[in-house]
Amino acid sequence: MSAMTLARKRFNKIHIEISNICNLQCSFCPAVKRQKGFMCVTDFEAIVAQVAPLAETVCLHLMGEPLLHPQLERLTAICSAASLPIFLVSNGVLLREKASQLLLDPIFRQINFSLHSFRDNFGDQDPRVYLERIFSFTEQALNERPELYINYRLWNLSDPRGRGEDNLGMLDRIAERFGTALVLPADVRQRKSLRIKQRLYLHFDTEFVWPSPELPQLGTRGRCYGLSSHMGILMDGTVVPCCLDKEGVIKLGQIKDKPLIEILEGPRAQAMVDGFKAGRLVEDLCQRCSYIERFKVPAQARKSAEK
Repeated sequence: MSAMTLARKRFNKIHIEISNICNLQCSFCPAVKRQKGFMCVTDFEAIVAQVAPLAETVCLHLMGEPLLHPQLERLTAICSAASLPIFLVSNGVLLREKASQLLLDPIFRQINFSLHSFRDNFGDQDPRVYLERIFSFTEQALNERPELYINYRLWNLSDPRGRGEDNLGMLDRIAERFGTALVLPADVRQRKSLRIKQRLYLHFDTEFVWPSPELPQLGTRGRCYGLSSHMGILMDGTVVPCCLDKEGVIKLGQIKDKPLIEILEGPRAQAMVDGFKAGRLVEDLCQRCSYIERFKVPAQARKSAEK
């Protein structure tokens, strides 16, 4: 195999927001203020042509629920033709037979189900039917697509050192269905993933606050993986530096007007990249983003590394 074949692409993941419309309204996911809509097939195909040489995978999500897109099957075919693996994030509520069969397509590399969305929207309703659809799909995938990664997300822990009472019933159902004991670590800041079976994982975390220009400034020092491991393209073609810029506050460019590679080499994008490398947050939104705190090395871990 040649060195060219082995070379990694520039980004681990590029988010393409195929829709900013969602079937739910979660308390931890602020409503989108932008004009709502679906990305058309023509625009998506043109974007994929530029993304494919740069990204290991494409995530069909930034905001919105991808299973709502009326032409998801065609979008999947476009990614397949470009040999661009898909990473999909869904709340799983719309997982019916047609969607389940589509998600078994070999072009899908990883599927994340945000299980914490159910209780947030449906209160004390029994999640049995909801979970059964996801469990049934998972079992079929483990059998037919053993190489497919599936994550069950519980990103609603109120305490990084606790399980969260809201999740106990759901965790018990997962453990019973797949015949395993789910013992969460003492502190999810140190470990966020637990293998259930084969390539099925439980992924857990505490809630976070979406960055906004209205939030107080937290500081000007810090680092981020935006524009190094990932970036995003909103439904209307606006290029943003990370998956948390849900309103396109940091507009790096418009992919319909300028090639993506030129946008990434533009002065605003390069200033951000250089800033992150130097530990500086050059954009106002980044200075108000609490998620950056998660990239800081804990003092104890830093002392251990220095020994």
